[in-house]
Amino acid sequence: MNAQDLPLTQLLDGAKQFIVPIFQRDYSWRTKHCQQLWNDILRVGIDPAARAHFLGSVVYIAAEDNQAAIPRWLLIDGQQRLTTVTLLLTALRDRLKSHTSDNEALPSAEEVEDRFLRNRHGKGERRNKVMLRRADNDALSTLLAGQEVPEAAAETVRENYTFFQERLAEANLAQVYAGISKLVIVDVSLTRGHDDPQMIFESLNSTGLDLTQADLIRNFVLMRLDDELQTRLYEDYWRPIELDFGNRYRSEFDKFCRDFLVLKLRPSKQLRADEIYYHFRNYFHAESATRSVEDVLAELRRFAGYYVRFSLGREQDTQLAAASGRLRAQVEVASPLMLRLHDAHARTGAFDSRAFKEAIELLESYVFRRSACDMQTRSLYQIFAGIAYKIRDAEPLQSLKVALYRGGRKRRFPSDTEFRDALETRDVYAMRSCAYLLDRLENDSKEKIDTSTFTIEHVMPQNEDLSAAWREMLGVEWKLTQETWLHRLGNLTLTGYNSEYSDRAFDEKKSMTKGFNDSPLRLNRFIREQVSWTAAEIEARGKALAQQAVKVWPVLLVDMVEVRAAELEEHRAAAAQHSIETVGFDAEARTLFDAIRPHLLTLGDDVVELCGAKSVVYRVFDHFVEVLPRSRRILLLANIDFDELDDPSGQAEDASDFAFITNASEGGGVIFSLRNLEELPAAMHIVKQAYERVTG
Repeated sequence: MNAQDLPLTQLLDGAKQFIVPIFQRDYSWRTKHCQQLWNDILRVGIDPAARAHFLGSVVYIAAEDNQAAIPRWLLIDGQQRLTTVTLLLTALRDRLKSHTSDNEALPSAEEVEDRFLRNRHGKGERRNKVMLRRADNDALSTLLAGQEVPEAAAETVRENYTFFQERLAEANLAQVYAGISKLVIVDVSLTRGHDDPQMIFESLNSTGLDLTQADLIRNFVLMRLDDELQTRLYEDYWRPIELDFGNRYRSEFDKFCRDFLVLKLRPSKQLRADEIYYHFRNYFHAESATRSVEDVLAELRRFAGYYVRFSLGREQDTQLAAASGRLRAQVEVASPLMLRLHDAHARTGAFDSRAFKEAIELLESYVFRRSACDMQTRSLYQIFAGIAYKIRDAEPLQSLKVALYRGGRKRRFPSDTEFRDALETRDVYAMRSCAYLLDRLENDSKEKIDTSTFTIEHVMPQNEDLSAAWREMLGVEWKLTQETWLHRLGNLTLTGYNSEYSDRAFDEKKSMTKGFNDSPLRLNRFIREQVSWTAAEIEARGKALAQQAVKVWPVLLVDMVEVRAAELEEHRAAAAQHSIETVGFDAEARTLFDAIRPHLLTLGDDVVELCGAKSVVYRVFDHFVEVLPRSRRILLLANIDFDELDDPSGQAEDASDFAFITNASEGGGVIFSLRNLEELPAAMHIVKQAYERVTG
């Protein structure tokens, strides 16, 4: 086997023919693949500094002894790439036939055909440099002969040729040809009688061990560099990443790249696993315009280290390891947010291990409380990614709390009451995290007990045919009691002796060898103190454990001043896209607005003016008035209840009388229509009351 980097045009140049073997699939690249190739060709063709674009590998083996004037090669891998470029070159040849240019860098149509498409002295089947399968070859041969392809010909070949025809009609041909000249492949020629082409073909196409997204990214970043720099960057950055991931590199690195790109690109939806390379390539091109390759690789290595610590469970900080492990066991999709928090922890002095641990435990509480309260958890990836974007280096923990608080009704952090009631009343045994719940309640102490080998025990047995002793203890309504309380938190515990307990009577479960009376578990203290086990005891224990859970999984406590400040910043960012000139005041309305505006701004130093698309809002933290343009007047929507209003003018209206207020972006209880300057004092009297309400 001989492998080398080679320009694709050099591979095609000269007398030769590449034949697609019968065991290869039909040509299958679609328009989207052609568009991607076209974009790459234009990018490197336009950029003089771009040395090459790596297209992939072309693997082939001699089809015969190759003593003939035109040697033939069986194409083992690379059919899709080679065929697509051949179609592009065919379309370029046809475009050049009607194109005149003095540019010496641009070849003639005859040169393109002789060098890359057809063998001048080839006869019969050896005429074309690429020979496909069956219908594909018929269509390609027709195109290479300069003839029109019939509608019934191979659809993919015809459509892709037409695609390139249309693009070339509007393109700079010199730039296109420059881009084609920079296409580089790994040229792999196999030796007949030594290399087994079928085995190599299967390894490339059938075993799943072909290029991963990680391989594509690595090759893309490093292969464009000179040998010395390529070697150094690989040893300094990429090799350490591979070593950190270890035997999980192939399975996990693509996931890491997805999370890394989610942080950097902030996409509106989760990135597809099979498109990670293309997103990374676009990201890299954008970043390398202002940063060095080494800088980008250094950042990638740093974040890869964060991923290994959290997602692969290799946290070295003892304060963080246990909390990270519990969060990871609850939800794997927290990784983008954890990457962001790790970065803040590593780079800032405002986020020590104590604060980081608090942040992780808060996320653990958020996830488990929502699960216990049976709240939606399907969109947690988007939730955590959205929170990651709002983490501020200056105050990572505080900004995390604010982001959790501002998640909205559907993403809210459950209250203590919601959480406690859910644990007391729901079927806890059916929860996926039931064992986790009991373990955390047991180990809410500095003295930990390893419960990993324990199982969940129902104190009142699950057997529908309860023993006489249990029926007598539960009373005449024993069946209803069992159905109601069987899977409640109060009836569940952990034990290493589940089979020994079986369906024994309650006093036997207590007094037997290794029974509840001998149990070292804190979970079982209440049980061994009881003389009977009925609905009353189960309910009492459930309430006690639920109350303990409220402390184990803490509620969200956040500074509301910080919440309002974050809201105001978001409003400022949105308002930056607009100006008073674009709001839409007519001449009369603008005169009235210009008259009232200074009075609004001087109500206090804390007043903020925010322009929207169709209105102007005045806020402190909360808004107090929204100004809406109307024909020859302005409408003031004041944030105050109509019943609280003092209005000597009698001109104010109750906003609740209107089903809809056109173009209003905020709520308000009072409407005042300002029609002339004489009404300005009455208008400001109302606005001042709204201002005092939101600042008082």
